[in-house]
Amino acid sequence: MTSLRSGVGALLTATALATSVSAAQSADLRMSWWGGDSRHQATQEALKVCGEKHGHTIKPEFTGWSGHLEVTTQIAGGTEADIMQINWPWLPLFSANGEGFADLSGLSNVIELDNWTDAQLASTSVNGHLNGLPVSTTGRVFFFNKTTFDKAGVEIPVTWDDLFTAAQQIREKLGEDYYPLNAIQETAALLVSLRVTQQTGKDLIDPETMTVAWTPEELAKGIEFYGKMMESGVTMTQKKANAAGNAELYEKPEWTDGRIAGSYEWDSTYFKYSDPLEVGQHLVPTEILTGEDAVTEGIYRKPSMMFSISKRSENPEAAAQILNCLLNEPEGIEALGTTRGLPASKAAADQLKEAGSIKPELAQANAIIMAASGPTVSPLNEHPDVRTIFLDTLEVYAYGQIDAATAAEEIIAGINEAIEEYKP
Repeated sequence: MTSLRSGVGALLTATALATSVSAAQSADLRMSWWGGDSRHQATQEALKVCGEKHGHTIKPEFTGWSGHLEVTTQIAGGTEADIMQINWPWLPLFSANGEGFADLSGLSNVIELDNWTDAQLASTSVNGHLNGLPVSTTGRVFFFNKTTFDKAGVEIPVTWDDLFTAAQQIREKLGEDYYPLNAIQETAALLVSLRVTQQTGKDLIDPETMTVAWTPEELAKGIEFYGKMMESGVTMTQKKANAAGNAELYEKPEWTDGRIAGSYEWDSTYFKYSDPLEVGQHLVPTEILTGEDAVTEGIYRKPSMMFSISKRSENPEAAAQILNCLLNEPEGIEALGTTRGLPASKAAADQLKEAGSIKPELAQANAIIMAASGPTVSPLNEHPDVRTIFLDTLEVYAYGQIDAATAAEEIIAGINEAIEEYKP
């Protein structure tokens, strides 16, 4: 009897100690992110189930994309949340030396890092410091409206030459107001970049010198190629497109009825572009168009976003538990689903595929960008000043106010000046 009482007493003592330790380790955390309603609802549910599982309370802080700059203001002021959804291009801005966020490699006892490839982790590392975990890997892929191509009796293009041939045939069969590809503003700049990367094998930014890797002559050829696309009716001219208003492509009637029959977009946005199409229209993801002169497919692939932990967090291990639950544990994976694209975590991708939660079109588009070749893309490609210089100069060219050679020189000079502070 004494032995039994002793055993029960020991068990009660151990339980009390465990409860005490658990209580001591419980933490009040904050997590910030941006997105739409579906992402907000899913993330709040994921934080609830992960918080209950690990004994932590997480306060959600969320905005739409227009409010995402609040996160950057918090980081700059040192008032950021413990766990943050971070835009990949912010890495050079807030962690130029790799020490802007907590180094997650130091929390590998909590976070199951083997769910990401070395290449994926390298994409969110700076100077050997793992600044965040890729939530999903995204890239630019071609979407074509098969219905329009079928109506014109034209095959979906595989090469650039195919695209130019298709433009001629589509316009002959269906009318001058039909275009096989959208290419204005950011899409136009990324198509120019794609063409130059394919011909040179180099990303816009040289990772060693932190300057533009392309020569003026190389960039001018890419800009001239864009000019040829406008002249031949592959794409609408910027002047005509701008005259139609500033609506997003997927909101335009020319897109929804198939008169604009393709675009070059993020793989994760497939349904944003397919859902508005009129009944009977069928949008298909297509492999990267290339030509005989290409040395690489030139895929523009990057982490769509990452989850990071503040270097100022008072409870980094608790934050790491929640982070791991969101991305690697069944409860978090199920709650988040595909609200941030097809997950980069192997555990999450496997679970959602097995559950049938990943739609075939999204999986197909993602498979294209994951399999394609290309140089590593620098976050500085999406530096606000870099993007503005490229877009504004390209628009001046599109309006015929400068030639391709001048545009190339101005873009290179402007970008080099904009990123001067990042040079080693």
